[in-house]
Amino acid sequence: MHANRAAERQTENKIILVTRKTRLEELIVKYNTVGQARFYIEHLGADFSSYQAEHDNYQACVKAAETSLLRLGRLQIVDRGFVPNMIFGEHDIVIALGPDGLVVNTMKYLDGQRLIGVNPDARRWDGVLLAFEVSDLPSLVPEVLNRRRPVREVTMAVARLNNGQTMLGVNDIFIGPRSHISAHYTIQSDGQQERQSSSGIIVSTGLGSTGWMKSVLAGASAICQPLADDLPYELPLIPMPASSSWDARELQFAVREPFPSKTSSTNLVHGLIRDHASLQITSLMPEHGVIFSDGIEADYLEFNAGLTAEIGVADRRGYLVM
Repeated sequence: MHANRAAERQTENKIILVTRKTRLEELIVKYNTVGQARFYIEHLGADFSSYQAEHDNYQACVKAAETSLLRLGRLQIVDRGFVPNMIFGEHDIVIALGPDGLVVNTMKYLDGQRLIGVNPDARRWDGVLLAFEVSDLPSLVPEVLNRRRPVREVTMAVARLNNGQTMLGVNDIFIGPRSHISAHYTIQSDGQQERQSSSGIIVSTGLGSTGWMKSVLAGASAICQPLADDLPYELPLIPMPASSSWDARELQFAVREPFPSKTSSTNLVHGLIRDHASLQITSLMPEHGVIFSDGIEADYLEFNAGLTAEIGVADRRGYLVM
């Protein structure tokens, strides 16, 4: 049985299937059993059947993907929680079984490996980064192995601290307070420098420009638009590359809720970070300062007084199979 399966394999390179816990599995972790999870959801008046249906569909997709991939090569299934500690081989092929956030959170731990995004439920998720379905895998993976599939390059951001720590971001990097307090720091870009107090700074890639950064700019525009007619000048917004420009070698930054005072200014709140340039931020916070990326708050770097971060375009890039 195993000898026949090995003979059928088209590669000895490892295929890694990255999965995630479903909402139902996360509820079971919290409430111990399916019955208790059901009681909690239905007690709140919600429909538990949607949780069960989503779970059953996802598990069926995992099983179908496993069956297909075992015929093609050595398969390892990894939960997203273990990806940060995973050692990927140079020629490994990595498959993220949706949603989009799983693709993003997997990509930043890769170093040149090709990543395939698979949509387990096209009715539930739009899947901007999920170009394929499970049924595509038997024909798709051999094409990827033989370099016959186009690959889209993705620019990433990197934060480098003066204590040697680094963090990559595929969508964005956040620098600011860990809770709902003000962040205090100095910021420097393109020869300008000032001390600021704000809710933090977001640095976005081209891929992430339609996410958190878009909501920040949309909110600012909505607030300012009613005032625009009364101003003697136009309110400038620096455009980010379109969402199609995932490989653009530049980043965009925006300061959230900057507060002007006797000791803090609001002149340097939005701009671009070109390739080979950086945004420099020095923390003035005695505690609660953090840097995290792609919305994963639990995986953060401390950013307290004495630390300086340089944020720029990363040398490492992501490679998404199309």
